[in-house]
Amino acid sequence: MINDLPKIVPVILSGGSGTRLWPVSRPERPKQLLPLTADETMLQLTMKRIKGFSAASIGRPIVVASAAHASIIHEQITVSGLEDYLVLLEPFGRNTAPAIALAAFEAQASDAMLVMPSDHTIADLPAFHEAIARALPLVAEGWLVTFGITPDAPETGYGYIKMGEICGDMIHEVVRFVEKPNADRAAEMLAEGNHAWNAGIFMFRADAYLAALGRHQPAILAAVKASLAAAERNGVQIVPDPQAFAVCPSDSVDYAVMEREARVACVPVNMGWSDVGSWDSLHSVSIRDMDNNAVRGEAILLGARNCLINSDGPRVTLVDVDNLIVVISQGEVMILRRGESQKVRKVTEAIKAAAMAAE
Repeated sequence: MINDLPKIVPVILSGGSGTRLWPVSRPERPKQLLPLTADETMLQLTMKRIKGFSAASIGRPIVVASAAHASIIHEQITVSGLEDYLVLLEPFGRNTAPAIALAAFEAQASDAMLVMPSDHTIADLPAFHEAIARALPLVAEGWLVTFGITPDAPETGYGYIKMGEICGDMIHEVVRFVEKPNADRAAEMLAEGNHAWNAGIFMFRADAYLAALGRHQPAILAAVKASLAAAERNGVQIVPDPQAFAVCPSDSVDYAVMEREARVACVPVNMGWSDVGSWDSLHSVSIRDMDNNAVRGEAILLGARNCLINSDGPRVTLVDVDNLIVVISQGEVMILRRGESQKVRKVTEAIKAAAMAAE
């Protein structure tokens, strides 16, 4: 059976800026390059995610990252012990559709590209591996597959996937992709039961993806191809030509390809997934004490409950308080209530505005 399946090539997208976890995550060292949920960084945990999968052969992983992070990317891969890999360094970000196209041109046409964001967590790896195994036969036939997270709450922070007819082993045809809903619509979709959260994890043959991109976004395909034709290649590192890449349109894989194709399938899976998109979500995936406090760094908690503390040095003392997020990093201190961590975006915007006003 293994010989009938395509080789899996992990494609790890590491170009995000992670501003929602300021002040720990910053453009020069975004969240995927930080040890937020374990001793290893999120990038290193993602690279290990396919380890132990035995239903098909595994090819050389491809990491697509920002050229600004070149040295730290190589350092973290080296520390992880991975020896056979490829790093594509984007001169500047152009969203996920071009990033995946870069990897697709470097893979073999028949390879099954397993596209994974580098800044997510998956607690149940056996469930993830089982979902991959179910998806592989469809991928071999040229289907574009997305992995949808079985929802357990009417979340408004995620996009959704509406699933239709069965087209494989507990796999459904995708009816449509749904934008992030309001609370009422999210509750309706949860009650309907045929929707999944869009996790941004995909699998498809390299040639199937490039063909779909050519049908729907030929300008992206042409720009990526030109940038690789004139790329600077140095061992495991490839830097696409900046001038050619500069004209590439910016678009996500969802908009550019997945929403436009006919043979798109969703594998629903419950695997302890989180996009760690906020301090609140980090609290939910962290180890917590009997009072539901999550602590990274030195802290004294006296009667504190339901708090998250993350300090890179100074000791934090909380006395008889509830539901606080306290972050100390690189000389910055941020305190806000749990449940309001999406407001961090306002903080980063205020800091930018203050910097511009001071110039």
